[in-house]
Amino acid sequence: MNTILITGVAGFIGNFVAERLLARGDAVVGIDNLNAYYDPSLKEARIQRLLTCEGAENFQLARISLEDRSAMQALFSQTRFDGAVHLAAQAGVRYSLTNPHAYIDSNILGTLNVLEGLRCQREHAGSGGEAPSHAEGPHLVYASSSSVYGGNTSLPFSEDQSVDRPVSLYAATKRANELMAHTYSHLYGIPATGLRFFTVYGPWGRPDMAAFRFVRAILAGEEIEVYNHGDMQRDFTYIDDIVEGAIRALDNPPTRETAGEDFAFEFSAPHRVLNIGNHHPEPLTEFICAIEDALGAKAKKKLMPMQPGDVPATYADTSALKKLTGFAPYTPLREGIKKFVDWYRAYYKV
Repeated sequence: MNTILITGVAGFIGNFVAERLLARGDAVVGIDNLNAYYDPSLKEARIQRLLTCEGAENFQLARISLEDRSAMQALFSQTRFDGAVHLAAQAGVRYSLTNPHAYIDSNILGTLNVLEGLRCQREHAGSGGEAPSHAEGPHLVYASSSSVYGGNTSLPFSEDQSVDRPVSLYAATKRANELMAHTYSHLYGIPATGLRFFTVYGPWGRPDMAAFRFVRAILAGEEIEVYNHGDMQRDFTYIDDIVEGAIRALDNPPTRETAGEDFAFEFSAPHRVLNIGNHHPEPLTEFICAIEDALGAKAKKKLMPMQPGDVPATYADTSALKKLTGFAPYTPLREGIKKFVDWYRAYYKV
């Protein structure tokens, strides 16, 4: 039985990843502070799902904050991990405009504490002062974001594009996470895979996500805010596809490769980044129509200008993920939206 660390286990993606790992026989140690960024009762309900799911006896919850250095050190000293899925973060582009410090605390300091914990475990796994082999060190899979592509206009977005022009602090912290993980991979040999998620949606999603906000507003007879006057496209990716991609990536850790003549060292870091998106961008208007059809109700639209930090279009090239794992997201938008609406009606008894 492998023991996998999951940060953000009460969060949207982390909860589903934990459920899948438990079902296949892994032990899961989940970290979450269940903060009040959005309704904590939804987070508590997600934890209850794990306490009653297949393999629940192998689940352990640690209610700590990533930025709590001493608590994180204690956790890594008490438990030996075979892998780590780092999903905890302060999410949301718009929230970063008004609460920037939350992003530095959670996304930068929190990620540093995860990297330090894995470094200590990896070094402890070595013997006689020798660096351990890749098999002896846990593979880190961590959440990045499509937002790192910033204002890139070359579509679809591919992993070899420049991502050094973020347009929001959230994006900047996610790019910083990629650079930090690469550095630790180079210095300490930690295998690490960053996953650039594209507009995730589905049952048990966050209340600040578009699907959640739109469904809630339409059912209440309220206006929905449609940014850039609806002239936007998103590569909407259903939660089950995100989880499948994340777990397949976890099972395929990178190794050091010959760096080539343009690098000062013989070997590059055992680090990679992968897009996980539906490879099928949809207009925001079609997204809204799919929700209207699933609800059997029309939206009252309030057309708004583009928000600072936002981008007009996202579109994932998923060929690298497909080549590595044999998988690429595929769930059609209307199928995923119907599943979300069905969950929303059942959970909120609407």
